[in-house]
Amino acid sequence: MVDTGLIHIYCGDGKGKTTAAIGLTVRCAGRGGQVLFCQFLKSRPTGELNILQTLPTVTVLRSHGMSKFTFQMTPAELAETKQRQEQFFKQIIERCQHEPPHMLVLDEILSACKLHLLSESDILDFLHHKPAISEIILTGRDPSPALLDTADYVSEICKRKHPYDRGITARLGIEE
Repeated sequence: MVDTGLIHIYCGDGKGKTTAAIGLTVRCAGRGGQVLFCQFLKSRPTGELNILQTLPTVTVLRSHGMSKFTFQMTPAELAETKQRQEQFFKQIIERCQHEPPHMLVLDEILSACKLHLLSESDILDFLHHKPAISEIILTGRDPSPALLDTADYVSEICKRKHPYDRGITARLGIEE
């Protein structure tokens, strides 16, 4: 395993950000690396989580998912959602301080930040003080210029065409 972890961002409106992070997770685990795979905002059961949870060097953590979009939430629901995401991020930071993983995936953290459910300054502070061995993967939409500047890799996934635009919803084994 490498001893100097870098920071990756997979962003954009296209399908494949989480898939890219899962590919890196499998690659790292395949070389014996410890991976902490953390999902913000998501709660639906998915096939990729089923298989990741069977890998002995991968730990999957999920925050409390959202039952509706933030713009549909009451102020109380929004405050509760924000508190849950912040607490989840603090839990991840504490875990990384005690047991730094070779790879840390923060799936949808960029979206949580964009929705003001997490503080960008807290994320940046963590990235600037991350464990040296940990490769960090951030996914989601619309990263800020400061987050983009902090990353070593930035890959933007652009949607050109998607079946959802024709009314085809997520399919078992493909999107979930």
